Amino acid sequence: MKINEIAKLMVAKGKGILAADESTGTMTKRLDGVNIKSNEENRLAFRHTLFTSKNFKNYISGVILYDETIRQEKNGKSIPEILNEQGVLPGIKVDKGAKQLVGSDETVTEGLDGLRERLSEYYKLGARFAKWRGVYKITDEYPSKNSIVANAHALARYAALVQEAHMAPIVEPEVLMDGKHNIEKCYDVTSKVLEECMNQLRIAGIDFSGMVLKPNMILNGSESGIKNNKEQVAELTLKCIANHLPKEVPGVAFLSGGQSEFEATEHLNEINKQNKSSFAFTYSYGRALQQSALKTWAKDLNNIEAVQKVFDERSKMNSLAAKGEWKADLENAA
Repeated sequence: MKINEIAKLMVAKGKGILAADESTGTMTKRLDGVNIKSNEENRLAFRHTLFTSKNFKNYISGVILYDETIRQEKNGKSIPEILNEQGVLPGIKVDKGAKQLVGSDETVTEGLDGLRERLSEYYKLGARFAKWRGVYKITDEYPSKNSIVANAHALARYAALVQEAHMAPIVEPEVLMDGKHNIEKCYDVTSKVLEECMNQLRIAGIDFSGMVLKPNMILNGSESGIKNNKEQVAELTLKCIANHLPKEVPGVAFLSGGQSEFEATEHLNEINKQNKSSFAFTYSYGRALQQSALKTWAKDLNNIEAVQKVFDERSKMNSLAAKGEWKADLENAA
């Protein structure tokens, strides 16, 4: 399959990407939060429960996996095989995390060393797309020009290697919602971040038709005390994307970035209601797709059906939002 075909499938209408690529440390925190022991068996059990839900293939186009998960098997089948049987694309997180930028409190994402060889192995294991996340924080002095350029450069080098390996890259520049800033500041910073990312991707010779952008929505800072207005969130997010994303990119899969399940769905729906562009706008959520299912699982590890029902319902809400057809009164109506 060509990379532009993969990218189109990833943002297919009414489908989104499940971010199940939590590192062992992050997944341990999530499981600790619901009093479940974090071991390889339990991490696999929860993820396998989601991947085999009845309506998984109707709402999920692809799954971002972690290195541990892409190598795991259940009932004699590898996780990529299980996803392929569902008609869902297996993907892989390949960055090694955000490390401190020299001379700053900011971070730059590492993981380029040996990436060509790792991508070759992941392709053989079944991965058809990859993900790399750059992280930017907003304060009075940050993000600095250094942080914006360093992370964009790393994202571009990663994306070029992924396309060379016949996979589609998810390019994820995340401007964190942590902070006291207002929505206008978030718009300004995200604009600068996207502008530099696209600049570096062009220099690296990226085929824009064979990638998916995974950005933050334009929001007020989580400590600003300002309530988000969904119409304003959608208007500024669409404007920011339209001003910076090349038309060849098939679509955008937003990160949830600490929004509640409800907010992430509501904002995505409003974006699609207002969208007049050629871009597809969908979801690439982790916590905002999994949190309710995880809480349900914690009540009874053997009640697979209940967990899958909760997950399918949350996925369905986001599927409707990706088409601009969600309404608040549909929540919990099932």
